[in-house]
Amino acid sequence: MKRPVGEPGSEASGFVLAGGRSSRMGEDKSQVLFGGKPLVAHALCILQQADLTASLAGGDSRLAVFAPIVADGEPGRGPLGGICAALASTSKRWAVFLPVDSPLLPASLISFLLDHARITGRAVTLCSVNGFGQTFPALVDRAVLPALEIELAAGRAGCFSAFQAAAAGLGQPVSILPVEILVQAGHIAHPEALPATRWFLNVNSPADPRRAEAQRQDRFGALIA
Repeated sequence: MKRPVGEPGSEASGFVLAGGRSSRMGEDKSQVLFGGKPLVAHALCILQQADLTASLAGGDSRLAVFAPIVADGEPGRGPLGGICAALASTSKRWAVFLPVDSPLLPASLISFLLDHARITGRAVTLCSVNGFGQTFPALVDRAVLPALEIELAAGRAGCFSAFQAAAAGLGQPVSILPVEILVQAGHIAHPEALPATRWFLNVNSPADPRRAEAQRQDRFGALIA
């Protein structure tokens, strides 16, 4: 499914969720190097390659050298707080959210989520791998913001369940696309030929950048320890 540049990217904004505490990493993981550049730069690049303007939802003020920052309001509200703040900041219909710690995601997946949402009109579009739904990347219609704010105010800060509740409030299920089928059908591909099961590795601990780099180098064999 090939789309012209800017369609539906012109209807969407991209946001990198960069406001986490990075407790397992022991330092701000947004600036941890992977492949010679900070994780935040990788995440922004993924969105830009999908023809989206990219901003940061939360994060230290020092990250402003990479992209504009949307303040995520009260501290401690987690990713859902950043999502709500980002949706409130944009006038575009759609918003795509990426975590700052998933540098192996391909831009073609983001583009397909956008195409699928434009065609189906679904309020929330996610994907799955090995039968397990993934919270991110997430394609969200701005119309769900009031429902997400209700979930946040009630202390139900889990993003996946909040997406489900918000979509249900509009009389819709969450659309979840199995990435393996999309790959087999030729709709999406990884530029480094990584299998889909490896795209969702999160860089959360000091050992994870090495693990992620190993996954890139060992494309077709077993995971290098």
